[in-house]
Amino acid sequence: MFKKILIANRGDVALRVLRACKEMGIPTVVVHSTADAESMPVRLADESVCIGPPAATNSYLNIPNLISAAAVTGCDAVHPGVGFLAENADFAKIVKAHGLTFIGPEPEHIQQMGDKVQAKITAAVAGLPLVPGSPGAVATLDEAAKLAKDIGFPLLVKAASGGGGRGMKVAASADDLAEAFSSARSEAKAAFGDDTVYLERYLDNPRHIEVQVIADKYGNAVHLGERECSVQRRHQKLFEEAPSPALSEEERSNIGDIAAKATKQMGYLGVGTMEFLYQDGAFFFIEMNTRLQVEHPITEAITGVDLVREQIRIASGEKLSFTQKDIKFNGHAIECRINAEHPETFVPTPGTVEFYHAAGGSGVRVDTILYSGYKIPPYYDSLIAKLIVHGRDRDHALARLRLALDEFVVEPIPTTLELHKRLLDAPAIQTGDYSIKWLEQSFFDTDK
Repeated sequence: MFKKILIANRGDVALRVLRACKEMGIPTVVVHSTADAESMPVRLADESVCIGPPAATNSYLNIPNLISAAAVTGCDAVHPGVGFLAENADFAKIVKAHGLTFIGPEPEHIQQMGDKVQAKITAAVAGLPLVPGSPGAVATLDEAAKLAKDIGFPLLVKAASGGGGRGMKVAASADDLAEAFSSARSEAKAAFGDDTVYLERYLDNPRHIEVQVIADKYGNAVHLGERECSVQRRHQKLFEEAPSPALSEEERSNIGDIAAKATKQMGYLGVGTMEFLYQDGAFFFIEMNTRLQVEHPITEAITGVDLVREQIRIASGEKLSFTQKDIKFNGHAIECRINAEHPETFVPTPGTVEFYHAAGGSGVRVDTILYSGYKIPPYYDSLIAKLIVHGRDRDHALARLRLALDEFVVEPIPTTLELHKRLLDAPAIQTGDYSIKWLEQSFFDTDK
């Protein structure tokens, strides 16, 4: 097992990894920018190292400073957390080149799945179902027009790099293709420095369903069920649940088995998430996240598996502590992402939290670094807390969530707590009958 782990991230994920390490008896070093000097992970860590000023490019994305911090504190492993460098293949390579263990997949898998064109090729070889589309990158408009005749309209022009909905444009017909193609390439170039795009059939009303997988270096690969992540705003998830209310037990078992088999065939190492669009009873692979997910707690709630602990164990060379037969799904779990944003305009609201009270009670978990007096910095993602509830079934989980939201207090900072309270009153949330378009096309249009 590792002697000391450098946690190369911030916020609630840094605290999540820190707690797992403490339970395992592993000393930790938390890096931080000057803006995060008073954060909870820094306060609770065995050691902390300031790696730069507030701007992420000069701190959390500063690879030389991160490697230096690991070296001077005697760390033998680095956990990248979520975001920042967690899916950066070059960082993983550099970590390994300095004799440290990267707690995550092998660099080649990060690279393969980070490029959406290569990811589709890898997925096809592994037997995953794909959305009909171009076999690879599309270089010219003429090539796009020829391929579009076979793919059909509407279609999606998508950036090969990046994510978050950037570099992604819909062409409803052949007349729209030129504008969509040019716009997607320009946006991709500006956002990711790469104007490579490809084409996919545009699904008009899908759900976003992802499967949690985990594998060790001994060829053991297991799935931990699926998560429903269709409640999104501008391609950013707000509300997730496990299991999905849309799937039958047969569908759930089938897509899980397919994902686990593909993970094993790839020779993948560690935790990962395969993301699918689901429509009319069919699944279509869209991408794989080669890291821990923000919404991992709901999987932990229904399986009893500590994903971060397993992540660390596998990276140290140990075998998975369970088999597929050992995984039993228990009840229903829901996660609300609480952001420091105005609940209607979604404008970020950094500032000082004068009073904080976390929700509690049976089946309630809060992952956060908030405390009364904490200053939410304006430099990073606006996520400030994750509220997770677990119940014996979906109705029970929804009831617990309503109580927890009523108890949760963050003052005087405006947050999305009020948005989540309104969501619970929506018939689509109560029944589970929603898609990735529901929030923006139905909820915001009718809830004025």
